[in-house]
Amino acid sequence: MREITDGELSKILKEHKKWRENEDEGKKANLSNANLSGAYLFGADLSGADLSDANLSDADLSGAKLSGAKLRGSAYLRGTDLSGANLRGAYLSVVLGLSIEQLSTVETLYEAKLDPELMEQVKDKYPHLLKKSKSEE
Repeated sequence: MREITDGELSKILKEHKKWRENEDEGKKANLSNANLSGAYLFGADLSGADLSDANLSDADLSGAKLSGAKLRGSAYLRGTDLSGANLRGAYLSVVLGLSIEQLSTVETLYEAKLDPELMEQVKDKYPHLLKKSKSEE
């Protein structure tokens, strides 16, 4: 697991913001295999970032934008606060520690890829999460 200091994370997020604004500038965030356990990423725009195999346990991702983010491999989300997170198009099918309770608090799962069992639970209990979010309409 790759350790990332607060300073390194800040630099990665600044470069990612530049990349999000203009793909010819900045650099897309590669946080694969990073230990981000307990990280404060409230409201961060990680759209399109690579978070494969990252440890995000107990991280605060509330209000974060993770649309199109790669959370494949064995990304670990146990205890992660996803309140209000935008998970549009996020790849979540092989994520460890992800519960229906966590997903119930997100803004949207529109076009997200989920484990089939978890997808059925979302369809049954929270079908509104599979539609575009109000902020995207």
